Amino acid sequence: MRPHSFFILDPQRNRLADGLTKAQKTLTIWKREKVPLQWATTQNDLGAALSIRGERERGTPRLEEAVAAYREALKERTRERVPLDWAATQSNLGNALQMLGEREGSTTRLEESVAAYSEALKERTRERVPLDWAMTENNLGNTLRKLGEREVQNG
Repeated sequence: MRPHSFFILDPQRNRLADGLTKAQKTLTIWKREKVPLQWATTQNDLGAALSIRGERERGTPRLEEAVAAYREALKERTRERVPLDWAATQSNLGNALQMLGEREGSTTRLEESVAAYSEALKERTRERVPLDWAMTENNLGNTLRKLGEREVQNG
C-alpha cells in the first residue's frame, strides 16, 4: 500500500500542493457516511501530505494537522475491518508524532509515537509483511532512542 496515493513527489515538479488540494477537495465529495473506507484513505493521504509539508516547515501546525487527519482515518480504518491499512495509518501517525516530539520539549508526543508504532506492529508482523515490519521496528527503535535522550536531558 502506498500512503501517498494522491500525489507523487516528482523531482522535476513538486506536486505536494496539488496532493493537498486534491485530498481536501475529495473530502468534500466523499462523505464518511457514504464511502467510509475511501474517506479514511483520503484522510490518510491528507495526513501524509501534511506530514511532508510539516517536515519542511518550521513550527508544528502542519504536523498537528497531520496527526488529526491520521486519527480521523483510524475511525474507519479499524484493525478489524482493514488490518494492514490500519497498521499503515498507525505507522504514519507514529511518524508524524515523532516529528512533533522532536520539535517539542516534552516527551509526550514521543511516547504517543511509541504507542502508535507498537499498535502497528500488532499487524505488521515479520512473517506477514517483513519489510513493513522492519521499517516499523526501525522507526520504533529511533523513537525510543530519542525518548531516552530527551528523558536524560530533562533529568
